[in-house]
Amino acid sequence: MELRHLRYFLAVAQERNFTRAAERLGIAQPPLSRQIRELEEALGVTLFQRASRPLGLTEGGRLFLDHAMRVVAEMEQLHAGMARHRSGNRRRFVIGFVGSSIYGPVPELIRKFRDGATDVEVELVEMNTVTQMAALKDGRIDAGIGRLAFDDPNIARHLIMRERLVVAVPIDHQLARHGGGVELRSVAAYELILYPSEPRPSYADHVLGLFRNNALEPRRIREVRELQTALGLVVAQAGICVVPSAVRRLRTEDVAYRDIVDEDAASPIFLSWRATDISAEMQALREIAQGYACASSGNEPTP
Repeated sequence: MELRHLRYFLAVAQERNFTRAAERLGIAQPPLSRQIRELEEALGVTLFQRASRPLGLTEGGRLFLDHAMRVVAEMEQLHAGMARHRSGNRRRFVIGFVGSSIYGPVPELIRKFRDGATDVEVELVEMNTVTQMAALKDGRIDAGIGRLAFDDPNIARHLIMRERLVVAVPIDHQLARHGGGVELRSVAAYELILYPSEPRPSYADHVLGLFRNNALEPRRIREVRELQTALGLVVAQAGICVVPSAVRRLRTEDVAYRDIVDEDAASPIFLSWRATDISAEMQALREIAQGYACASSGNEPTP
């Protein structure tokens, strides 16, 4: 099994069609099909339900998707790091971010920051909030964008926004039919897919806390590691998932999103940094984040 097999698998899993995946990869469809067959033979597992339209993932395919995405992402980070090393000795400014925030404010914040920080190399590293706290303290990252608040005298933070939550359901699900908002009480009546399963505490605990605060208990819970895996299980009709509203931008054709109308159904997004960091770059990023908070409706800037 080689890295190209993982890339081919991810393309087919995301496109859910061999022909479209081949066009995206710039290869013919028959060789792509052979490569996927070789991968399945090497693993001893059938990855795709080829009889379904569009293509579906088998249980083994969903498990493999989670691992394949992480391996490819780590290899891309490795290549990017080596490229930076070859390019010279420009100072790096590393920002850790939770994956779901990339669909919301992160791209705009980073674009504005890069426009002003032309003399530094800005690097983005996906990591959960717990890992960000440790990485800030030992200097592996300079700032973090996460969804959990930690009381730590060594870490300062700013509330960028409170993002409304929505429920992701299969396109033909009962909650998708009426087209309006839904209550947490209705969401609790179905199997709930939570992410990430580890490490904890995490966004998963925030979602569970919303149910408990409203005296509710989901009928059944299934935990997975990644947002993409959770949405894949939604498509497979294995459950429903509570996600930040910006995830709608994924435009998954087999998933419908419905607003959760409960007043507290929101997830905060924080910018965190070392309390002792007074660098010009950190000050600039803080000012951009504060400006975003003030300009965006529904945001609640930190006092």
